[in-house]
Amino acid sequence: MPSVPLTLADHYAIHLARDRRRSEHTVRAYRATAVRLMAFLSAHWGEEVDRARLAQVEAADLRAFLAHRRGVGTGARGGGRAPLGNASAARELSALRGFLDWAAGAGAAPRLRGPRVRKGVPRPIAPHEAVALATDVAEDSDEPWVAARDWAVLLLLYGAGLRIGEAVTLPGAVLPLGETLRVTGKRAKTRVVPLLADVRAAVERYAALCPWPLAAEAPLFRGVKGGALSPGVVRLKVRGARARLGLGERTTPHALRHSFATHLLGRGADLRALQELLGHASLSSTQVYTAVDAAHLLDVYRAAHPRG
Repeated sequence: MPSVPLTLADHYAIHLARDRRRSEHTVRAYRATAVRLMAFLSAHWGEEVDRARLAQVEAADLRAFLAHRRGVGTGARGGGRAPLGNASAARELSALRGFLDWAAGAGAAPRLRGPRVRKGVPRPIAPHEAVALATDVAEDSDEPWVAARDWAVLLLLYGAGLRIGEAVTLPGAVLPLGETLRVTGKRAKTRVVPLLADVRAAVERYAALCPWPLAAEAPLFRGVKGGALSPGVVRLKVRGARARLGLGERTTPHALRHSFATHLLGRGADLRALQELLGHASLSSTQVYTAVDAAHLLDVYRAAHPRG
């Protein structure tokens, strides 16, 4: 049976994964954008689209593509897509610019102002809420090893600042644990984070109870059938716990990482050191937490001051 030739979008995905070392999620999202753009332009122009034709894309073509994307609203269940908001449209525009610059040469993407996106600040949760959330998630399981797993994963997010994707992809090779943990983050960037005694104890208890062999090359955290634990499972469990506890919708696994950063900064952590702990490529990504801390202090002041 003849093999199916790779499309431009396929080659772009290979480039992102191999040469740019982008994450699997980013590669999948950017490839999907490339596929959508190629299909739209083919229908828009009424002809096949190749690299040479992509070099002729104009700002009006991109505006038409974004208008098409923002106007689709049949819903996922009906086979369509929900219309894009400003933030999603801005990400789509960034992705297609990258694709055009790769396919047709640097600078090929026409200049086009993206939609205005209001920049918000991360919403941390209080320390007692973080502990209550992890406790509720763990206690919701009837299986002791699953309860220990969930507790350990959430403590890694709040106690070590890991992203959910970083936690669930830790290999068995991290055992036995020491005082630090080597983590591979975005773009395959490796960093070393310190492990609090409580976090280390939680992971070790899970490892002792896990019914699956934790080989060095295998995933550390397992699903109930022995495969790698999915981030979606953790998000679903957190969603259930926050409903039971009456916490806000912004209480997500990633909010635990935000809380880690905000609480460290509030206790006087150096911004550069925090950047290293979080694995941010740019200091500007870390500086957002200064706004979070200032907002928290203002909330405390308003709550406590009689004329606040």
